[in-house]
Amino acid sequence: MMKNSLRVERAIKNITQADLAEIIGVSRQTINTIESNKYVPSTVLALKIAKVFEKPVEDIFVLEEDD
Repeated sequence: MMKNSLRVERAIKNITQADLAEIIGVSRQTINTIESNKYVPSTVLALKIAKVFEKPVEDIFVLEEDD
């Protein structure tokens, strides 16, 4: 299982799910499912998200200890 700080990162930058989705070229629902930990993004998508927030991927997406 992977956890993420996407919701927090969006709040810091004051951008909506729809804003982030448009920037990286996915649907708002995709952002929602990632934030809810229902969907693990592809490597490419995770890298795009990290680039938006100007942070390393591992600062946003963290593998849980059991995995």
